[in-house]
Amino acid sequence: MKAQKFTLLIVDDSEDDLFLLTRAFEKHTAVYRIQTAPSGNEAVAYIEGKGKYADRKAYEFPSYIVTDLKMPDGDGFEILSRIRGNKALSIMPVIMLSASADSDDIRQAYEFGASAYFVKPPTAEALDALALKIHDYWSACEVPEVDSEGVALMTISEGKASARFHPPKQ
Repeated sequence: MKAQKFTLLIVDDSEDDLFLLTRAFEKHTAVYRIQTAPSGNEAVAYIEGKGKYADRKAYEFPSYIVTDLKMPDGDGFEILSRIRGNKALSIMPVIMLSASADSDDIRQAYEFGASAYFVKPPTAEALDALALKIHDYWSACEVPEVDSEGVALMTISEGKASARFHPPKQ
């Protein structure tokens, strides 16, 4: 089911990159409610609805996350680890957008469950183009329904292709 609204969480320790990314996504569409976090630990608090992020009207659960990889106070791997370690949250797309083109970083990001990995473009124009591609792709994808806390809603698999993965409870 396509998301009817988009709350995008952008995570980066660089204020300049946060500004440029926010501007790039806002430029292409008005449907986003963009939230930002300056570190991986702050992003995890947002995702888990802890502290100031407990108010889900003010801090809606993100439809997807665009995160930097290398940050002090919790990096992109920490975000992936926490999300992928929680089955109820593991359906959330997480896109790495890093200055690192290191093959080990890229491999590790995918092993931890990144939905995509991009190297930060060198110009604002290239960043705008990448934001448009990311938006176009994720806004066209079908996504599972979630509640206001981001927990995937239960479905009835009986008689469907996915039934073999969700046997009836006894």
